[in-house]
Formats: sequence, structure tokens, C-alpha cells
Amino acid sequence: MNEQQNPITISSLGHVGLGAMGRPIARNFARNGRRMVVRDADPASQQRFVDENPAVVGATGFADFADCDVVVLVLPTSDIVDSVVVSDDGLLQHLRPGSVIVDMGSSVPTRTQRLAELAAAKGVSVVDAPVSGGVARAEQGQLAVMAGGDAEVVDGVTPLLRETGSEIIRVGPVGSGHAAKALNNLLAANNVLVAAEALLVGRKFGIDPATLLAVLNAGSGRNQATETKYEKFVLSRTFDSGFAAALMRKDIGIALDLAHDQGISPVLGEAIGKVWNAAVEALEPGVDQTAVVRYLEHAHGVSLEDG
Repeated sequence: MNEQQNPITISSLGHVGLGAMGRPIARNFARNGRRMVVRDADPASQQRFVDENPAVVGATGFADFADCDVVVLVLPTSDIVDSVVVSDDGLLQHLRPGSVIVDMGSSVPTRTQRLAELAAAKGVSVVDAPVSGGVARAEQGQLAVMAGGDAEVVDGVTPLLRETGSEIIRVGPVGSGHAAKALNNLLAANNVLVAAEALLVGRKFGIDPATLLAVLNAGSGRNQATETKYEKFVLSRTFDSGFAAALMRKDIGIALDLAHDQGISPVLGEAIGKVWNAAVEALEPGVDQTAVVRYLEHAHGVSLEDG
């Protein structure tokens, strides 16, 4: 579908959520000269962002977003999105008709659809536009964006999305972007797990993990995890790719719930969910997604660490 020639005029942009992904996304908007109002649950994080971007205003409440044409959300869960948007003093109590909420986090598709219904009653549109690519690509403005919503509204905000994404994919109606994101992350989680198992078997057999990783990346077994995660975050033992294991577990759960809602029982997907859940429960709180490899190392009694 071709983009509209008349994108939505954004005189003032709101942005809620300045975490690992939200901060670089907001920074991309600020670098493009956007007049912005920002808010984060952590006042110190919000103030740091304002200090780093002098043209940005920090919000003291959601009433400060009343003049925003578009408000971008980069929040971790649907519960938090609802608290921001539909609470007694949330965004919907203050945004004017014709404004747009763009949810760039990983929310539950059916809850996004419900949110869109509530927003429509106030004359506000909702676009779900979750992203893929991690912190590094967010910092470079090279994210992949999966957009769901009314076609005209999606087209209208696409120029804004291009300020932080190199590829904007229109998935379908509202909620479909979040569905696509969850399914993508189910596959991404599988790649992390199956690569770990292959490398652990190889290690047990006597093949150096770095050597086997080179084989995988030169052959048909390569995937995003082997190409971008294992050398930098696993074999290095830094385990700091920038995406929490618990958030990946949440996205796996969303994908599996979606499958069940469609009458599909995904055998491999259920196995991924079981292993990932066990890993998150066994590891210390807040660990990175790549740390699930440590759980598998312990479970199989073999390590990928040198020495």
C-alpha cells in the first residue's frame, strides 16, 4: 500500500516510557527536531532525558499531553498501557479528538483491540507498532516496525515511524502488529534455545563453541541468534543483549495464548514456553534473555565458557 501524501501533522509529540528501548526511540524523535513531552515512571530517568534533550519537556501528569497530536507508548505490558491510557486520570481523559496513540511496546493483541474501541469512543485512534531489532538498532534508528490499525491512520504516522525504523511493515487491522511481534519473538526464543543445545552437544563432543558457531553461521543452520547474539553476548559471557528474559517469557505467553485462541496447540511452541519459563524461574531476577543459556548449561552439565 502506498503511503498517503498528507501525513498527520504533528505539532507536538508525546512519548511515555524511557526504558531500554523507549529511550533510544524517543531520542530518535528528538534528533529529528520534534517538539516533545515525555514521561517515565522513574522521575530520575525522565529528568536525565530532559537534561540530555533541551527541547523536550518533562510531564508532571497526563494532562500535560492534552495538546499532543500523537502520543507514543513504549511500555512493557498491557497492564501498564491500560494504567497509562484508561485510568481515571489517564491519557484518554485528556487527549483531544483526532489525536493518535501509537503503542510501540509488546502488548496483548486482544487487549489492544479493546483499547482501540475505548479510544474510538473518545475520538482517538490507536495504532499498534511494536518493533524488532534490539537496543543497538534502536540507537541507529534501524528498527523493523510492525504496524496494525486503520490504514489511513497508519499511513499518517508512518513518516514519524520512519524516524526510528528502517522498515515499516503494515500488518493489518489494529492488534495485528502486536500479534506479529509475539509470533516473531516465539521464533526468536526458539532460535536462542536450539542454538544453545547444538553448541552444548558440540562442546560435549569436543568441538570448540566458537568453531561450531562459525560452522552454523556459514551453513543452513544460521539464524538471528547465532549471527548476532552468541558471539557478542553468550561466548563473551556478558549476557547483556538489552532484552530481559522475563519480557521474552511474556511475549512467548502472548504468542501461545494467541495460538490457543485460534484453535491451534503448537507442540514446539509449548516446549519453548516450558523451557523458557523454567529458566526465568531458576535464574536471578532481571537477567537478560541470553542468560537462559546458563540455565541450559547447568541443566546439561556442560559449559560453553572457555577453559
